[in-house]
Amino acid sequence: MSRAKEAVPVSLRRLFLTVPFVGAAAPLAYATSGYFLPIQVQAIDDGAKVGNLALINTLSACAAMVAQPVIGLLSDRTRTRFGARAPWMVAGAAIGFAALLLAGQASTVALLIVAMMLVQFGFNAFQGPLGAIMPDRVPTRLRGRYSTLIGLGQVLGAILGPVLASLFLSRIPTGYATFSVVVLAVILLFIVLNRDPGNRDLARPPFSAAAFLKAFWVNPVRHPDFFWAFLGRILIFGGYYMALTYSFYIAQDYLGLDAEEAARLTPLLGLAGVPGFLVAIAVSGPLSDRMGRRKPLTLTGGLVISLSALVPLLTPTAAGMFLSAIVATIGFGVFISVDQALVSEVLPSRDDFAKDLGVLNLAATLPNTVAPAAAGAVVSAFGGYGPLYGAVAIITVLGALAVLPIKGVR
Repeated sequence: MSRAKEAVPVSLRRLFLTVPFVGAAAPLAYATSGYFLPIQVQAIDDGAKVGNLALINTLSACAAMVAQPVIGLLSDRTRTRFGARAPWMVAGAAIGFAALLLAGQASTVALLIVAMMLVQFGFNAFQGPLGAIMPDRVPTRLRGRYSTLIGLGQVLGAILGPVLASLFLSRIPTGYATFSVVVLAVILLFIVLNRDPGNRDLARPPFSAAAFLKAFWVNPVRHPDFFWAFLGRILIFGGYYMALTYSFYIAQDYLGLDAEEAARLTPLLGLAGVPGFLVAIAVSGPLSDRMGRRKPLTLTGGLVISLSALVPLLTPTAAGMFLSAIVATIGFGVFISVDQALVSEVLPSRDDFAKDLGVLNLAATLPNTVAPAAAGAVVSAFGGYGPLYGAVAIITVLGALAVLPIKGVR
């Protein structure tokens, strides 16, 4: 028997084979809607595009903030013949599916707000229970590999989403409909192939209003490792998405391209980083398992992302943006392939895996929606996009350093 077969039990092989695809599902939805959204907002009101995009994403962030920990809390207490996670994953995917269809038909800022809030609520409701599968089913010695695979899917979904969405540049409603069907189909297939065992015989922890409110809170004094993991994650993801989500407007207002050129350039930035990302993520997760250490690679990934932000600050050209995107994606590949395994080892309670992961996952998903608002504030305050890259460099350095105080993980 080969070492690979010995490393992954037969019962987990299907899970490991399919998790990159389901890991890509929600990021693909976010990335495609994130590509279409600035174009839709600019078409509705070009003069107010920055403020309107910031408003939509800020309100969407509120929906995401509610969904992950609360649905995670409910899934921890769900008892059905389909298990605890699957029913909520299906419900979240269905809401996200309908919301993408609605976004494709939106012709006003108000309707885009409703659609994007539902997109964020639905797919974050799906991601909370999905995140609990690792501590539920995957032994600690294999979590680096599992983290690598799901991270591979997450980042490829985010990178390839705009590339694929650009094929529908003149048919945005069709693009939304196409991706809504693809994402829903991938999620349902994953659930069918990796059935959640029935748990009706398990005792259900009591539910109360206090427990509901606690879904948003983990005591940082009692659980400092959890706090530092949360802080590092939100800063790294936040800095990464601040520049990424504004790339369409940066290409126009910082590089001087017209709208059509910017729409073509934006997805190519992500595509350019794919080779380096694949190498980084293929090496980092297994390496962290062999080393038995997570912190050095997490720190390295964050520092590389920070360095990437200095390139377009010093070289405000298309070539500078491409080089920055390549370096940033390598750093993000290193970071995300190890970070998921690291956070799974700082969870405070075995009884609240999904709830606690929901709180931690907010640090990964909220930046995707809050970053445009933060970036807009920086651009408005300093009058240009150059200072935005300086802010990204500072934020991601702080995020990388946040891993150092964690004591429970090497």
